[in-house]
Amino acid sequence: MKRVALVTGGTRGIGLGIARHLAADGFDVVVNGRRPESDVADALESIRSRGAEAMYARCNIADGDGRVEMIESIRERFGRLDVLVNNAGVAPEERVDMLEMSEKSYDRVMGINLKAPLFLTQLATSWMIDQNKAEAGQDTPRRCIVNVSSVSVTVASINRGEYCISKAGIGMATMLWAARLSDEGINVYEIRPGVIKTDMTAGVQAKYDALFENGLTVERRWGTPEDVGRAAAMLARGDLSYATGQVITVDGGLTLPRL
Repeated sequence: MKRVALVTGGTRGIGLGIARHLAADGFDVVVNGRRPESDVADALESIRSRGAEAMYARCNIADGDGRVEMIESIRERFGRLDVLVNNAGVAPEERVDMLEMSEKSYDRVMGINLKAPLFLTQLATSWMIDQNKAEAGQDTPRRCIVNVSSVSVTVASINRGEYCISKAGIGMATMLWAARLSDEGINVYEIRPGVIKTDMTAGVQAKYDALFENGLTVERRWGTPEDVGRAAAMLARGDLSYATGQVITVDGGLTLPRL
């Protein structure tokens, strides 16, 4: 039976890059998003064209009931879940100085970027633990969680503080879940992308084109969703064994200390 992966925010950008690579590696893929299914038809077809069965789970992951319904829909469709990729995330609607950051913006960003993956992981891994018990004695790959955070875990941006704080929280959540779930047969990893060319960064393309040219990163180019997708697929396949809790930084050398 094919393994099944859920990718939140999987219909565009980094999430779609991850979903495509998982599909090419033999996973059936559930992608989550908020748009009507008719609006994501091309994304679903690009996943199916790689040999996977693709399911769209429309859900606001910030909503607890919606998360439960999404997991139940996967249970009904596939009867299993092997990989959860917590990718969905938002930037502040308006970038403002820390002294002007509003509670409304903070609550929105934290609810989607940190609270939602924390409790979705709780929900998904409870089911994964039951599956592992049912499959005891079988030679099956370890199930895993992949958290997609950002170099903003450690790189401060004072005009989007709520985003940085949410991603730093994901870094700690990765360590907590890795410590809690290893004995349950579930590995937990984190991917920290740098500046990735997606619709989220389209508004600052000219700015970063110039920064790359002037040496912002060691590799003088934009990162792509495919760069992150390859890393996520490696983790989902189980290629990085004996390394639960580890962070894979995909940033072209942005955070590499240099003199």
